[in-house]
Amino acid sequence: MNRQAWDDARSLLAVRLDGIGDLLMTTPALHALKDARPGRTLTLLTSPQAAAVARELPFVDDVITFVAPWMKSAESARASCEATLALVRALRERAFDAGVVFTVCTQSALPPAMLLFEAGIPLRAGYARENPYALLTDWRVDPDRELAFGMRHEVQRHIDLVQSLGVAVSDEGLQFPVRGEARRAMLAKAATAGMDARRRWLVVHPGATASSRRYPEARLTEAVRLLAAEGRWQIAIAGANADARCAEAIASRVHDVVSLAGRLDWPELAALIAAAEAIVCNNSAPAHLAAAVGTPVVDLYALTNPQHTPWRVPHRALWHDVSCRFCLKSVCPHGHQRCLAGVAPTEVVDAVLSLTGSMARAQRASRDGAHVGALS
Repeated sequence: MNRQAWDDARSLLAVRLDGIGDLLMTTPALHALKDARPGRTLTLLTSPQAAAVARELPFVDDVITFVAPWMKSAESARASCEATLALVRALRERAFDAGVVFTVCTQSALPPAMLLFEAGIPLRAGYARENPYALLTDWRVDPDRELAFGMRHEVQRHIDLVQSLGVAVSDEGLQFPVRGEARRAMLAKAATAGMDARRRWLVVHPGATASSRRYPEARLTEAVRLLAAEGRWQIAIAGANADARCAEAIASRVHDVVSLAGRLDWPELAALIAAAEAIVCNNSAPAHLAAAVGTPVVDLYALTNPQHTPWRVPHRALWHDVSCRFCLKSVCPHGHQRCLAGVAPTEVVDAVLSLTGSMARAQRASRDGAHVGALS
């Protein structure tokens, strides 16, 4: 590795073509890359769905969106050879000094590495299981797919990658700023929906991009009913448009529950989560958004992948152990989804109470210098 060349690189391209949660888990590495050299510019090549979050990150100078034909996404059917060639031309015109490819362990780095190679970017780093030869100038062998229980956390995986390039990582926490504008917009929408800013809030998010990572709706409804019966919180059901039916069904069945599904953009969702005492969600982007804003997480954690638990935030990861753990599947291959369906609603309540009791609140308030859940 040419350490001096990496140190001297002024314009850097980072490639992270996955979803929002994956991008959030890359923020410590991205921030470190940006800060490694005074005056460096950092451009992020990412997916359309992650771009809304990427544009909120203060250490990302520019965002390029791309629908990659080799990625699993709702937009992949729109991918085309012409768009790929146009991207290569655009990257070549930008004349980046270096590029870093960030992938999960199930992905190949070779397609994005070929992009960087064709774009004439002289320094190219990333993990690869197979030998990339000239595609990567700085190849890091990727052992994670084979390690099972020994897999590194996704955040650590990317920190290790940039550290191998000589980049110091001083802040390993996930990062997402909550702007005052987003907080005010969230409060206005929450008030319109019936939320009371004078009360403590609890957020429940039923969504996940993969069906294997969604807690069954009937069990979630019962967990929300039991949480509401505690009388400690007003509960907001958040989510995307696709979660609205589930959110509204729960809100219609349980007293003191309001649906905000489909009403908040990502910055506003971050503001909602930051204002809550805790969030109950699946292993999905909101869990990582909560980690970025410091809100405790009860993570209904499907045992599809051991690498994505909430990072450096108070949390409880709930699952039912199964022999088919760590299948790395988006759809349960057996159809039973027992790793999630086996979690009792009472376990969810106990986990929330353990994170939001008086001692837990006092510890968080002392750390943050503010009262948890105060919205006014």
